[in-house]
Amino acid sequence: MTFFNFGIYFFVELGIDRLVGKNFYPILNEDIGLLTNLSATDRNLVPTLYHFIESKKINLKFILAPEHGLFSALQDQVYVKSMKQKKIPVISIYGKKVYAPDTFLKVIDTLVIDLIDIGTRYYTFAWSAILLIKQIKKLNKKILILDRPNPLNGITIHGPVLEENFSSFVGLYPLPVRHGMTIGELCNFVNFEYNLNANLEIIEINGWKREYYFPECGLYWTVPSPNMPSFETACVYPGMCLLEGTNISEGRGTTRPFEIFGAPWIDEGELVKELNSRKIPGANFRPLKFIPTFHKYQGRVCGGAQIYVSDLKKFDPVYAGLEIISTIKEIYPKKFAWRKPPYEFERKKMPFDILIGNSWIRNAIEKGESVISIKKRWQRDVDEFKRRRHKYLLYK
Repeated sequence: MTFFNFGIYFFVELGIDRLVGKNFYPILNEDIGLLTNLSATDRNLVPTLYHFIESKKINLKFILAPEHGLFSALQDQVYVKSMKQKKIPVISIYGKKVYAPDTFLKVIDTLVIDLIDIGTRYYTFAWSAILLIKQIKKLNKKILILDRPNPLNGITIHGPVLEENFSSFVGLYPLPVRHGMTIGELCNFVNFEYNLNANLEIIEINGWKREYYFPECGLYWTVPSPNMPSFETACVYPGMCLLEGTNISEGRGTTRPFEIFGAPWIDEGELVKELNSRKIPGANFRPLKFIPTFHKYQGRVCGGAQIYVSDLKKFDPVYAGLEIISTIKEIYPKKFAWRKPPYEFERKKMPFDILIGNSWIRNAIEKGESVISIKKRWQRDVDEFKRRRHKYLLYK
């Protein structure tokens, strides 16, 4: 739970709003494939999926569904079955491999992508889009991205840049954890910076400025995946998702995933006293007990804490997540453990390493190095990333 007071909001028009407003130009009368899920809606909550199914101005050949399925209902790392929606084939691209059959892609003129991104490198929807862009490029087809705001704003960047040999489905290309780009900008950056050179067009957002957080956009929050129920969740996710790489529950199976965390062997009072003594900027903690209904420690009483963001401008979620992990390891050195693979199609590298994007941070935590000193070591790479990404940004 967080405390925000944005006061006012602005009128932001999404890519799908602008496409419908243009009567589906520039894809009028084309054969279309659509990568989306039910959470991607226009500003009036009509799903993009419905617009495409009902339109007589295009020929929708198939729908592609990312992780969590077409209805955004499945838990993480659950393989999705293909199906039909209004007699239109729905093909899962999240399975043992993340791809769409070429037999489907060959029959279209343009692949349209409309997905909600959370502004965090390990949120998988953007990587599903990138993998399809690479596939489409080989078939000489067009890609049209319907852009959406980065809910965490388009300025703030947090966390280390991914090292290339730690590439995985939770980070295919070198980005910081919190990257400060829209999904359109991210795909634009990767497409040209890494020489994919696909035929890519983006229908831009209208009325969005880089400094806007999601509540300032005048839009409804539509849950993009089961464990991303609110804007508050998205604010802490860039750091709290790192707990997936440990034996600490990240709160899956509770009503506050990524805000609540703990384990059966944690004393909640002891933990919160230590965390609050570290004075993590923009964060406060309260002690609690919880019982996950699924996932880690299902049905067991866990001691732990809930994180509260008191100041968004001061709060660095990656720093906070690393401080939480470091603190728990320090208090409970015999109980704490790093999660072992497999994780998100990776069978060799440690899950924490592919999340954070390197192995040196885990090794530094093992040696007892302070998180402040760890953070200083990644800043040069972040500065270089900012320089490289600048020319691909679409909004001021």
